[in-house]
Amino acid sequence: MKIGIIGTGGIAKTAHIPQYIAAGADVVAVMNRTRERGEAVAKQFGIERVYDTVEEMLAEETLDAVSICTPNALHKQQVIAALEAGCHVLCEKPPAISAYEANEMLEAAKKAERTLHYGFHYRHRSDTQLLKRMIDAGELGHVYAATALALRRRGIPGWGVFTDKELQGGGALLDIGVHMLDLALYLMDYPKPVDVVGHVGQYLGTRPGVGLMGDWDADGFSVEDTARAMVTFDNGASLILDASFMANIEAADTMRVELRGTEGGASLFPLVIHTEEHGALFDKSPAHLALEDPYARQIQTFLEACRQEPSYRQAEQAVTLHTIIDRIYAQG
Repeated sequence: MKIGIIGTGGIAKTAHIPQYIAAGADVVAVMNRTRERGEAVAKQFGIERVYDTVEEMLAEETLDAVSICTPNALHKQQVIAALEAGCHVLCEKPPAISAYEANEMLEAAKKAERTLHYGFHYRHRSDTQLLKRMIDAGELGHVYAATALALRRRGIPGWGVFTDKELQGGGALLDIGVHMLDLALYLMDYPKPVDVVGHVGQYLGTRPGVGLMGDWDADGFSVEDTARAMVTFDNGASLILDASFMANIEAADTMRVELRGTEGGASLFPLVIHTEEHGALFDKSPAHLALEDPYARQIQTFLEACRQEPSYRQAEQAVTLHTIIDRIYAQG
């Protein structure tokens, strides 16, 4: 398969390009709006051609698929352009910056009859996949409650455009909260949201301070540093979300999902199953679990999907995901 890469930043260099190469795909072209950076990445990985625009790359190359690794606000336009050019698409998270955009991308995938996947690599972790198999087998019963935590103590990235609302569309919610929100919904089989009560705010990001991920531009900080919400679903389940770039907590970084079911509970990360058995309460964890690189598995899953009938499941889930996010942002 011939692959093109749109955007040659960190995620492209560390996850997409090397994993395509490891999977036996042929990365033939990269596009970056700063040509020097595109040429440097092409040289690093032995990629033949470099382009300055998406339109030029799609016109000149005959590609089977593309990875889109650009700022959030560019996703919709670039995804639709790639789909219309006949490419399958793997787009980094978040899918878009609104449910309206996510729905446009879904409809474009259906019209083009091409697969559209999104870069939620936590889904592809070995412990996540094990828990998903257990849930699908009914071992937790009806999962009626979830908690999704994405918290950093002082974790505003000191690089990139993460604090620029115009390019990112949002802050802690769209950057890290979206990972754990998607993961919880994925494990719950993406129920339909009914009510959303949420709040986002700027509390610490607009003033200088100690940064565990480098110094950030406090004066130019235009996104939220905190987002909290509660969601109820049509199957009677509920979910609590807590996301922050700048939480005054003990741990430097907390990415965690907790689930409660009628037959048992579970928590990630690490994976622990909470059950009642034979008149006693147990907390169980796997004694051995073969670890796989989640980015490798994500790329392999995408390439396998490209060789089969077009799949719109992830694109449909993205609309649900952004519907929840839109409602959180709308409440301020």
